[in-house]
Amino acid sequence: MSGKNIDYDKAKALAASANSAERLKLAKRADTQPEILYYLAVDQTEEVRRAIVENEATPAQAYLLLANDSSEEIRQRLAAKVAHMLPDLPDDEASKARELAIQTLELLAQDELARIRATLSEALKASENVPHHLIKQLALDVELIVSAPVLQFSPLLSDDDLREIVASSAQSGALSAIARRIGLSDGVSGAIAATRDVSAVAALLANDSAQIREETLDLILDAAPQFEAWHEPLVQRPNLPGKAAKRLAGFVASSLLKLLASRKDLPADALAEVRQVMEQRLEVKLEEADEDEEAEDAQTPMAEAEIKVRKLIKDKKLDNDLVQEAIERGDRNLVLQALIQNGRIPLSVIQKAIDVRNGRLITALVWRAKFSMRTAVMIQRDLAHVPPKSMLNARNGSDYPMTEAELQDQLKILGL
Repeated sequence: MSGKNIDYDKAKALAASANSAERLKLAKRADTQPEILYYLAVDQTEEVRRAIVENEATPAQAYLLLANDSSEEIRQRLAAKVAHMLPDLPDDEASKARELAIQTLELLAQDELARIRATLSEALKASENVPHHLIKQLALDVELIVSAPVLQFSPLLSDDDLREIVASSAQSGALSAIARRIGLSDGVSGAIAATRDVSAVAALLANDSAQIREETLDLILDAAPQFEAWHEPLVQRPNLPGKAAKRLAGFVASSLLKLLASRKDLPADALAEVRQVMEQRLEVKLEEADEDEEAEDAQTPMAEAEIKVRKLIKDKKLDNDLVQEAIERGDRNLVLQALIQNGRIPLSVIQKAIDVRNGRLITALVWRAKFSMRTAVMIQRDLAHVPPKSMLNARNGSDYPMTEAELQDQLKILGL
């Protein structure tokens, strides 16, 4: 780059040059005049337009042109740039640059590609000096990769906003994102609990900072016996009321019952009752074991599938054909264990993706487990029963329809 500012007439001539290399150099210069950079924002060469996005001297008016660019990469880079700069722009009526930046983000928030909308959400999730309506639009997005970051972190979403979203959302993942918010109010916690969404309530109970009224906890306990995913977070819930501990003692697994009985913060009467229940239940279990000497050696179908899959992996025989055959004959346990063992994925994470019937999340899990897109389609259709309109199909007959970055983004939503 020259140490001397470029002459306007020379810059204008270079911008009209047929030589793309010359136009690219011009697009990268910090001293190129704003109107020339604006002109280059619609250059026929993508590399030139990309340089315009990156150039700090580019005028805000050019963002509106670039927001409609045909290049996905350019739109994503623009989304990241403008979203990061918006909170620092002056918030006053005279700030034309801020107004143009907001208009640009409004356009990008409607982009057909979820990856681009997700870039905005991730960049704006903790910002306070951005328009509320923009955050609300991202929070209501149908794609979880877009809505989850702002639902979990944005300080601009009020309790009224959150309750409205809980009431209208059919997406388990969106409810779970809200349930993980730091300092969640008891009103929103109650709304989430009322949905009885398995994953969302589990996330709520695991959120130590969430405020949960005792009557809300009672409602959760009413349904808890049928939802094993709630048991451990309930047992480990801070400030657990004695009444709740007594109810839990009646139905949680032995290992959790022992954990409950070891808590030091329970009232003395509640702790005594929990320990009494534990002794009674363990004694019954011992009697049952005596009656059936083979009970100790009995394997559950899931445990048998785990042993089988581990041996297949050891013998290097676990492949797409074998998993697809298991899907066709309805061997759910073997398919789940194939994902668990080959992808090192917890069963609870797989179950979460299946519960919400999210084709993108399930596809990302299958990809992590190193199986084909055809296997991903079969698992979506036959195991998770994803609605046809929500299914992800192969590209070019067999390829994954998402990039590696997009697949990794989906895995992040699941905490992987």
